[in-house]
Amino acid sequence: MDADQWEGAAVSAELAACLREAAEYRPVLLAGCVCEGCGGRAFTVWVDDTQGCAGRECVRCEERAFLADSAEVWQEAEPGVAECPCGGDEFEAAVAFSLTADGSVRWVTVGLRCLRDGASGVYADWKIDYAPTDHLLRAV
Repeated sequence: MDADQWEGAAVSAELAACLREAAEYRPVLLAGCVCEGCGGRAFTVWVDDTQGCAGRECVRCEERAFLADSAEVWQEAEPGVAECPCGGDEFEAAVAFSLTADGSVRWVTVGLRCLRDGASGVYADWKIDYAPTDHLLRAV
C-alpha cells in the first residue's frame, strides 16, 4: 500500500489530528484499526508503554490482534486495559508510523478516541531500531 492509500485510512479526523500533533508533524503513515473478522472499529485496548506494545480486542466479535511488533515483547510486558478519563474503555484505535528519510518506520504511536466522550489521546509509543520494517505497516 502506498502513502496516499494509507494517509488517514479508516481514521476519524479527531484521532488523525491527535496523532499528527503527537508525531510533531514528522512524516507519518496513519492506519486505523479494523477487525479482520467482522470489520468492526470499536476495541478494548491493552497497552504497556514501558515495554512498547499494544493489543486490541474487537468489541463485536472479540477477535484479538497485536499492533506493530507488540507480539515480540508481549510475554515480558505488563499490559493494562486502556481507559479514558471519563471511564470509557471502548475506543476507535489507530497507529501512526513515523518514517525516516528512506521510508523505514522509526516510531510507532498508538492513538485512541473514546467512543463515550470522543476524547483522543496517545496511549503508547515506542522506537523501532531495526530494519527492515515493512511488516509493521500490516500489523494494525
